Amino acid sequence: MSEDGGAPPDESARGRVAALDLGARRIGVAYSDSRRTLASPWGMLERSGDPVHDRKALVEVISEVEAGTVVIGLPLSLSGKRGPAAREALSEVDALRAILEPMGVTVETADERFTTVEAQRSLTASGRKGRAARAVVDSAAAMVLLQAWLDKA
Repeated sequence: MSEDGGAPPDESARGRVAALDLGARRIGVAYSDSRRTLASPWGMLERSGDPVHDRKALVEVISEVEAGTVVIGLPLSLSGKRGPAAREALSEVDALRAILEPMGVTVETADERFTTVEAQRSLTASGRKGRAARAVVDSAAAMVLLQAWLDKA
C-alpha cells in the first residue's frame, strides 16, 4: 500500500516517459511527469544531417528528463498502413532502441496520425499563429502524442 493509503503503485508505470515526433528537419520532444499523467513540451532539436549526432543529442535529452520509456510517433497512412515515412521512422526506432534499451530505457511506437494537425489547432486557439506556431509545433505534436499514450496506459 502507498503512503497515502491508496493502492500500491504499478512498478511498470513509474518514471517519466519521453515522446519523439520525428520530422525530416526537426524532432519534437515532450516528457511526462513521474506519475505519468501529464505531458509537457520539452522543445525541439534541429536535425544536423548526421543521424549519429542526432541520436546522441536525443539520448542526452532522454537522460536529462530521466525517461524510462520513450514513445516514438509512427506516421501511418490515413488507412493505417505503413508507407515510406513509417518504414523510415521504424528504421530510426530500431537504431534508437539499440542505444536505449541497453541503458534500461524501453522504446515503443504509437500512431501519430493527426498529432500535428491537433497541435496546430491548439496553438491557433491559444493565439499562436504563423512563425510563433511553427517554432513550437513539433514539440506540441510530441506532447499531443504523449498525452494520448498516457491516457491509454
